[in-house]
Order: sequence, then structure tokens, then C-alpha cells
Amino acid sequence: MRLLLMSDTHLPQRAKALPPRLMAELPHADVVVHAGDWVDTATLDLLEERARRLVGVYGNNDGPALRARLPEVARVDLDGLRLGVVHETGAAQGRERRCAERYPDLDVLVFGHSHIPWDTTTGTGLRLLNPGSPTDRRRQPHHTYMTAIVTDGQLTDVTLHRVDPD
Repeated sequence: MRLLLMSDTHLPQRAKALPPRLMAELPHADVVVHAGDWVDTATLDLLEERARRLVGVYGNNDGPALRARLPEVARVDLDGLRLGVVHETGAAQGRERRCAERYPDLDVLVFGHSHIPWDTTTGTGLRLLNPGSPTDRRRQPHHTYMTAIVTDGQLTDVTLHRVDPD
């Protein structure tokens, strides 16, 4: 099962559309994960229409229309992998401890908010992933998103992809 992970798209404020390279990944993904800060409902509509399966949450910049359609925290079982999605996890300092305490029922937690790519594993084995942002790199050198593979309840081949400007 192939996953496509993104967050913090901030459309149309930070870009007019999702990057072509990211859009080219959609047909190859079995599950698309968006960790919040969509900003517009058009992006949600687009991903709902084109993704085989979409798992998303709202972020702090998402208004009432998105909050009415998306949860604050999502939990799904993907071929035995217990995956969660949330927008904010708080400061980087202490993140592993906080998330391990808050989400003991998960194997992987995908989060956003900082626009900073992140891939760590807590002492309890919870893997924390932040795909960065494909449209708003802030102080990062590149726009980014992630892909990963789920096989028999295991997450493998987690890859951070750069999105260079066209």
C-alpha cells in the first residue's frame, strides 16, 4: 500500500495550486494523507475526487467549512498499521515524549504545522512524520512532501521528496 503524505498546503494563499510533481503522485497512491492547513475547501474537494482514499484533519488556519468536514485527529488501520494524523504536536522540544503519551494506540503519527520535515521514532516505537509543505517552505531550503509503503502492518520506504519550482 503506497502512501502520499502532505501538510500545510495553504491554498490559494501560498500557491495557486498543488505542484505538478505532487499531483503526478496521486494516481500511484493508495492513501493520501493531509495533516491540515488546507485553507480552502477546493483542495479538499480535489483530493477527495482524485485520491483512492483520503485521510485528513483540519489545522489552525482552517475555517468553519473545513472543520465541519474534517476531524481534529484521524485514526485509521492500514493493513495492520495504526496510523494517526493531527496538525499540531507542540514545540519540537519534548515532542517524542508528548506524542508517545498522547497517542499510545498508534504506530505512526503524521503531523504538520511547522512546515519542517521530521522523521523520528519515540522510545515507545511511535514513528513521527512531518512531510513539510509542498507550497510554503518558510525557512526550509525546499518545498517537500513524503511517500511511504505499508506492508503487513509495517511502514517502510519513507522518502522525503523535494518540490523544486517549475
